[in-house]
Amino acid sequence: MADPINILLVEDNPADIRLIKEVFKDTNLNNEIFVVNDGVEAINFLNRRDKFSNVFRPHLILLDLNLPRKDGREVLKEIKENDDFKCIPIVVLTTSSSMEDIVKAYCNQANCYVTKPVDFDRFHNVIKSIEYFWLRTIKLPKIY
Repeated sequence: MADPINILLVEDNPADIRLIKEVFKDTNLNNEIFVVNDGVEAINFLNRRDKFSNVFRPHLILLDLNLPRKDGREVLKEIKENDDFKCIPIVVLTTSSSMEDIVKAYCNQANCYVTKPVDFDRFHNVIKSIEYFWLRTIKLPKIY
């Protein structure tokens, strides 16, 4: 069995979390998904602080922008300014289709920007596309 692909999902919507985890579970790939619900937890996870002292280093981050405590825009900027984390690919996965958010995300080195569809089937297809591209098509860096 291949080494697990470690994914950090930074999302506060329980329905979105459930669907994303379900789609990735159906991949038959060896992946591990850890979920944090806000930006403060995301940064603590990456820095292995507090309850996250023994967690894996993610190969990929799925990041919502509209988060409590510290929003995803701040989290993205903070990750990409940190030499220890900046090479972790980040997929911004959010409801915002604001051109300002899109431009800011790319200026802050997001690897891609995906707007969540409201329709269940389309949302499922978007997650499958992310899974196919990021877990099956490209090579992710190993980060320790």
